[in-house]
Amino acid sequence: MQDEAIPTVRSFSRSFTQRIGVFTDRFLGRDRPLAEARLIFEVGREGCDVRELRSRLDLDSGYLSRLLRSLERQGLLEVVPQENDRRIRRACLTAAGGVELDELNRRGDEFARSLLAPLSAAEQERIVRAMRDVEQLLNAAATTIDLENPASADARWCIEQYFRELDERFEQGFDSAQSISADSQETMPPHGAFLLARLDDRAVGCGALKTLQPGIGSIKRMWVSRSARGLGLGRRILSALELQARELGLEVVRLETNRSLEEAQALYRRQGYREVSAFNDDPYADYWFEKRL
Repeated sequence: MQDEAIPTVRSFSRSFTQRIGVFTDRFLGRDRPLAEARLIFEVGREGCDVRELRSRLDLDSGYLSRLLRSLERQGLLEVVPQENDRRIRRACLTAAGGVELDELNRRGDEFARSLLAPLSAAEQERIVRAMRDVEQLLNAAATTIDLENPASADARWCIEQYFRELDERFEQGFDSAQSISADSQETMPPHGAFLLARLDDRAVGCGALKTLQPGIGSIKRMWVSRSARGLGLGRRILSALELQARELGLEVVRLETNRSLEEAQALYRRQGYREVSAFNDDPYADYWFEKRL
């Protein structure tokens, strides 16, 4: 199927890039190339650290510097060091840059209207739905899942968000100190693994594995950011953890979950986990699952 789909994907890319003006210096009919326009959008009214812009747009330092200098020469933005740390530079739109942003937004809206105008109401609904699906699937394809040090800043952030969500959703709240442990030492090789999912260099999900006893492992800290749900990321993280378990020589993986996490229960059942009797005394667990690898 993948090879058969390649001509369709390439045709869509050609059609889309032509219509938005990628190959001209007049993006949205404005006397400005796409790269500069996109940078203005990303800086926005709040401004943005240069380091964050580089990461968000996946640009090398030299190219980003040239774009910033070009917009500075045009009087549309300025790059200033932060007072508390002069190594950090922040790009901010000038008053003229704010006017340019407004004009680009206006032209963007006009372009969207011109694209939809020739279509019937049903066709408009169809193309909008298709665009939403394409964006979601592109995000899914761009999301990476890799081994991560559980003590890293991104890993700690994910775990904090995970604990916060459990505290919101559990009827009795959540206190990590009362739950079964999954600390850094337990979730690093050779005892376990910690996986982190990233989209556009942002942490959007995680999952951990720890060895309980020879041949048996436990899956912990399965979490996906609300902003990345619907991308099939939970399934991918779970499958990647199972692969890590096999590489560690584990034959069985177990996990427990709370009754309020209905979507998690459904995921585990779809992925071949069977409900078993309680195998630990986690106070937050209502269901226990097991899968033979």
